[in-house]
Amino acid sequence: MITSFWADAKPRAPAVFDRFGYRTFADVNANANRIVRLLRANGVRAGQHIALLSSNRAEVMEIMSAALRGGYRLVPINWHFTETEVAYVLENSDAAAFFVESKFPAALAAARRVSGLKATFVIGSNDDGRGLAEAVSEFSGDDITDPHLGTTMLYTSGTTGRPKGVYRAKIGLLAERAVSLYEPDNDVQLCAGPTYHGAPLTLEVRTAMTAGVPVVFLDRWDTLEVLQTIEARHVTHAHLVPVMFQRLLALPSHVRGAFNVSSLKRIEHGAAPCPPEVKRAMIDWFGPILHEYYAGTEGSVGFATDSHEWLRKPGSVGRRPAGAGVCILDASGAECPPNTAGRIFFQSEESTRFSYYNDADKTRETYVGDYYTLGDVGFFDDDDYLFLTGRSAECIISGGVNIYPQEIDNELITHPAVEDAASVGVPNAEWGEEVKAVIQLRAGWTASPELAAQILSHLRGTLAGFKVPRSVDFVDHLPRNAAGKVERTTIRASYWQDRDRQI
Repeated sequence: MITSFWADAKPRAPAVFDRFGYRTFADVNANANRIVRLLRANGVRAGQHIALLSSNRAEVMEIMSAALRGGYRLVPINWHFTETEVAYVLENSDAAAFFVESKFPAALAAARRVSGLKATFVIGSNDDGRGLAEAVSEFSGDDITDPHLGTTMLYTSGTTGRPKGVYRAKIGLLAERAVSLYEPDNDVQLCAGPTYHGAPLTLEVRTAMTAGVPVVFLDRWDTLEVLQTIEARHVTHAHLVPVMFQRLLALPSHVRGAFNVSSLKRIEHGAAPCPPEVKRAMIDWFGPILHEYYAGTEGSVGFATDSHEWLRKPGSVGRRPAGAGVCILDASGAECPPNTAGRIFFQSEESTRFSYYNDADKTRETYVGDYYTLGDVGFFDDDDYLFLTGRSAECIISGGVNIYPQEIDNELITHPAVEDAASVGVPNAEWGEEVKAVIQLRAGWTASPELAAQILSHLRGTLAGFKVPRSVDFVDHLPRNAAGKVERTTIRASYWQDRDRQI
C-alpha cells in the first residue's frame, strides 16, 4: 500500500510522466484500488497471475501497484513477441487476467486463443474488447481495506529455448537500501528501457514508486530525447545499458555539450557487459556517478561497484561479497583457480530459492546442489574481483580451445570506426569453428577490405593470436534484446544455416 502513503503525503505531486501527460500520486493510488476491485469482480483471486503487455505509460505503474496490494503475481510480456509467443506466455503462466495495450494487435489476437483467461482489458482507445478506463470507472478509488502482498513473475530472455517464468514461493519486500538512494522531494527517475524487462520494472518503476519519486517514461529510445528529457525534467537517477552508452557517446561532442545534464546524481547499469573504454568515456562525461551491478532475473548475490572502485579495477563488476556463496566451476565441476574462466555459480538461500514455472526439468538443470547458474562465464582475479567473459551458450570452441566473445567485443569497440560489435563462431573445416567479427560502423565510415584489415590489426596488440577474428563482416544493425544484450545466437545462426543444409 506504499502508493497510498504517498497519496496521503503529497496527493497532487506528479507520480509518473508519459507521452500523454502526467498522473499524481493520488491518481495512481485511486486507480490501483479500482483495478483490484475490477479484478475481484471478474473472479481473479489473490495468488493468481495477471499478465501485462504495454509500452511505457502510466497504466504500467497503476497495474503494478494494484498487483502489489491485491496479492497478484504480475507477469510482464515483451511487446515484440509474436501472437504465438504471447499466447505461450499467457498459457504457461496460468494468467487469469490480461491487460494489453490497443496498439499491439498480435497480443489482442493471442488473448482470444487462450481459454484460461477470466478477463482481458484493453489499455488505450480500442475497438476490440472493453477498455480499461471504462471498466475501472464503475469502482471506488478509496483504499481497499484487505490488502495482500503481491509480487512479479518475470520471464527470462534466455539464449536457448522458450522464455521461462522465474517463480519464487516466498514473496519479499523491496530492499530498504534501494529506497534510501532517493530524496523524495527532490529526485526524478528516468525510465528509458522497456518495462517488460526486469531491471526497468524493478529498479526504476517499483523502487521510485516506493520511494515517492516521480518516474519519467520514455516509450522508445531516442538519444536526443533522452538528453532533452534529462535537462527539461531535471532527472537525477537513470538506469541505462551499455548499448545506450554507446549511442550517447556516438553523438558529436558539440551536440553532447549543448545539454545541461548536471542534475544527474546516479546512473545504474547492468544487464550486459560494458566495454571498459565505453564506461571510461561515460565517467569522463558524466563524472563518477556510474554504479554497476551484476544480477539476473533469477537473482544473484549482488555484485556491485561504483565508479571509483571500477577505475581501480577496470572491467570488473565488483568484489565478491563477504560470506557470499559464489564459485567458478570448470566443465568437470572443479573450482577454477584465480584468473581462470569458468561458469559462475551462486548459492541459493532458502528465502530466495527460485524455480522455473511449469518447467521442473529446466529447474533441475540449473541447480548443482544448492548452487545455480545463470549461464554466465567469468573469473575472479587475485583480489577476488569478478570479471565477466561471456555466456556458456556463446562460447566459441576452435580446435578444442574455448574463446569467449565478450573479451573480443571489448577490444573491437575501441576502434574509432566501430559503433557496435559481436564476435561469433562460424564453421571451419579444420578447427570446427573460427572467430568472425560482425561490425556495425559509426556514421561517416565506409565498409571495405582495407578497413577490415585495419580493425584486425588493431586487435593484434591486445589479444592472443587465437582470439583475433579470422574475418570481418559489416552490417547495418546488430540485433539486441530489451536488456541490451547482443543476440549472438541469432547472428551466429545465419552462418551455420548453409552448413546445416549441406549436412
